[in-house]
Amino acid sequence: MPKMKTRKSAAKRFRATGKGKFKRNRAYKSHILTSKSRKRKRKLRQGAVVNKTNESQLRRMLPYA
Repeated sequence: MPKMKTRKSAAKRFRATGKGKFKRNRAYKSHILTSKSRKRKRKLRQGAVVNKTNESQLRRMLPYA
């Protein structure tokens, strides 16, 4: 059986947690930051856990995570 390939685009965007869930970065933090409030920008710095509905897709994309 050959080795399975990792989707490199997904590997750059997601990290597996200790319990097997996936962490992601939040969107809307790249530009036009002057119109966003300080509180909103601070919340965008924190990571988030990937929704359960997308977890099976991620498992296929990241077989060794």
